[in-house]
Amino acid sequence: MDRVLPHAPAFAPLYARALLSRPSRSLDVPRRRVVLRRGRFDVDRVAAFCRLTGFPVRDTVPLPYPQVVAFGPQVDLMVREPFPFTLPGLVHLTQDVTQNRPLGIGEEFELSVQAVGMHAHRRGATVDLRTEVRVGPDVVWTGRSRYLARGVRWPGTPRDEERLEAPDGDGTTWRVPADTGRRYAAVSGDVNPIHLSPITARALGFRRTVAHGMWTASRALADLGGPAAGAARYRVEFGSPLLLPATVRHVTRRLDDGWAGAVRSGESRVHLTTRLTAAPTG
Repeated sequence: MDRVLPHAPAFAPLYARALLSRPSRSLDVPRRRVVLRRGRFDVDRVAAFCRLTGFPVRDTVPLPYPQVVAFGPQVDLMVREPFPFTLPGLVHLTQDVTQNRPLGIGEEFELSVQAVGMHAHRRGATVDLRTEVRVGPDVVWTGRSRYLARGVRWPGTPRDEERLEAPDGDGTTWRVPADTGRRYAAVSGDVNPIHLSPITARALGFRRTVAHGMWTASRALADLGGPAAGAARYRVEFGSPLLLPATVRHVTRRLDDGWAGAVRSGESRVHLTTRLTAAPTG
């Protein structure tokens, strides 16, 4: 059965509820979908996202942007449904998005989020959340977000996962300001305290404010000029937290079917690894 949201959920009340919630005793994830119907993109919010991440402002939304809209329903699902973990401390491990065609700013859409599997991991357990964006009967955009619940004991053997290879080299230098987390929070609505100030970040175990992973992933894609209009797939593996302020380099390598990329700092620290390719067909 679907649970239909009357509007996009606000993050602050969900985070407050998450702090008071307890994990479910079930050894499964809920099968209910959370659905946002008759959605529309906010023109000003999309433009602010583009300015902050480096995309040109157009009449279509950047490839990563629907994940900004999806994150609220994802948090709503994990907080309001019986999950075997709690939201605080959850780590975004990977993001995989595919668009079959660009989404127009003015198009009405339906967005749905559903948990599609939980597995043992060497550091706890992972859960995959699948997002679909439909325009009329057609699925135009899909996303698969993998989150790690650290310390959660889960039956089974941890899976061997194929990792993206991170290219190395000089790349393009980024200087990332200290207020990037606060600015992206204002655009995305993700007000996790680790992104907002050094004080709240330190209270949660980080030396400095942490950049949002999806800001870094979006900035890396924008650095390539974004995919050409049409079908595309963007895969992201999140690595070491990007502490702010920071100077990093974005390294890219041309592939037969697209681009490989990595955001690096120092000799060996990798904050993000990416692949941009044509969307699979068939």
